[in-house]
Amino acid sequence: MMCIRKKAAAALAAGLCLTSPSAAQGVDQLVQLDILDGGRTAKGTYQGALRLTLKDGWKTYWRAPGDAGIPPQFNWAGSGNVGDIKIIWPAPSVFDQNGLQSIGYADQLVLPVEITPKNPAKPVRLRGEMDLGVCKDVCVPGRLGFDHTLDSQAGRNPAIAAALAQRPFSAREAGVAETECRLKPTDDGMQIEAHIKMPSAGGAEIAVIEPGNPMLWASQADTTRQGSTLIARSEVISATGGPFALDRSEVRITVLGADHAVDIIGCTAG
Repeated sequence: MMCIRKKAAAALAAGLCLTSPSAAQGVDQLVQLDILDGGRTAKGTYQGALRLTLKDGWKTYWRAPGDAGIPPQFNWAGSGNVGDIKIIWPAPSVFDQNGLQSIGYADQLVLPVEITPKNPAKPVRLRGEMDLGVCKDVCVPGRLGFDHTLDSQAGRNPAIAAALAQRPFSAREAGVAETECRLKPTDDGMQIEAHIKMPSAGGAEIAVIEPGNPMLWASQADTTRQGSTLIARSEVISATGGPFALDRSEVRITVLGADHAVDIIGCTAG
């Protein structure tokens, strides 16, 4: 049924089955996780970040990691006085991994998080786990724990500020005039073809389509440009293999270019 997904899964499994001294190591020997403090914001939230420092040549993955990547997942259940957590992803890089496209970060990732406390008068403790994958010649999945009470008096953190500056532009900031999504059924699910009227993001642009529903998966998009319009075509399939509805308002399209990235939320019927 899911021929594209099976191809990616088979390639990833092959990488995980390779043996080498690095593969025998745990993920905690290949990457170090630290919590950075950025103090309180003007609106009363806490600014922090998860910093992943990887061994030379290793990389880890973005929230939509591509056909050859391992998506990160977070468990904040052990945290204290946390009302809401917002993750701000810096624009990722695109890699070729055994002929498959993967999307992520090499050497280091500083991942900003903005925390809204339940009680502004009490301290905030970030405690939990991050499931992730790191890859070089092989891929190593694993889990890292963290436990840190945030410093409300901390000043501006240059590493966090730099990561925030690397976030994708919003559709408005990038001058996106219109985003249409045209849908049609396929043997396995549904084809989505996005037509985005926007200035070039620079170089050979790559669009990444996220369906907005964790039970749906989108294949690597075929991206082309026709004048002022970027066209991205992908197939969306369900994890259950059954029929599904695709809510255009939940579709998220990220355009990765040589000059900048653009984050587009939602599209209209074409």
